[in-house]
Amino acid sequence: MMGGMRLRIDLAYDGTDFHGWATQPGLRTVQGELERALALAMHIRATPAGIAPSAADPWPRVVVAGRTDTGVHASHQVCHLDVPEDVLRRAVGHMDVPPTEALRRRISHILPPDIAVHAIVEAPEGFDARFSALERVYVYRVSDGARLCDPRLRGFVLRCDDDLDVTAMNEAARCAIGLHDFGSFATPNPGGTTIREVKSVLWARAGTGTLPNPDGDGAHDVPFCESGLLTFTIVADAFAHNMVRSLVNACLQVGRGRKSVEWFRGKIASPVREGGTGPAPACGLTLERVVYPADADLASRAASIRARRTLE
Repeated sequence: MMGGMRLRIDLAYDGTDFHGWATQPGLRTVQGELERALALAMHIRATPAGIAPSAADPWPRVVVAGRTDTGVHASHQVCHLDVPEDVLRRAVGHMDVPPTEALRRRISHILPPDIAVHAIVEAPEGFDARFSALERVYVYRVSDGARLCDPRLRGFVLRCDDDLDVTAMNEAARCAIGLHDFGSFATPNPGGTTIREVKSVLWARAGTGTLPNPDGDGAHDVPFCESGLLTFTIVADAFAHNMVRSLVNACLQVGRGRKSVEWFRGKIASPVREGGTGPAPACGLTLERVVYPADADLASRAASIRARRTLE
């Protein structure tokens, strides 16, 4: 980019009050709030149409690793931003820090409390937040049966009154591992496909450990907030729209005894969308991590992912 640089932005957000990641007219979104904060920090003023007045002073447009749906959270989302160096330097002001750190500090004061920026750094050559990613890791959290769900976690955990059969749920979930057409559990983007490669899945009960106790006598032990929760961790190269939540919902039906493992296996084998494979509520889902290759492989990874997926 002539006279410019690419920034990598790592951030987290509580998705409860957002209409997803992507900017939508008249709706509150993560992308919209982030781009507004970036514009303010770099003194970019939008026209009434939301477009910067000149090509030399462009409105900040970020590209994200994975668009999250309405109500879905992220503990470690990644995006990138192309920005002219002279525009980036406007964020420094009177601070004696690099421009990237100055920008992070300024937007951290501008952003609402349900978004937090971990870091802003100059991206390596060839980095693309979306296409360079190797893996995305999502976790879905469930409080099942008579177990107490800490009320502080109510916005991040799905409450399920049934006692779930974790063994059956794992047997079903393992059917999703590998390269499949997930058309039963997802909807493609225009011109896209629902073919994805799932690398690993696991339903597991969170341990009932405690925080470190300075007295060491057990009298003042404090349990972890997540103790006893049921977690679904899934790792894939990428995910289609609603794919993770739909897989979760199908697994929950198996865990409740309403559907069989054979039914789940059949939905993988025959990718047809129907009522039983709709998505679980968004509240329990969090994007936990995005993994990238070594810097030398970023560009080649991006080039290979841009090719349309097939099952061959």
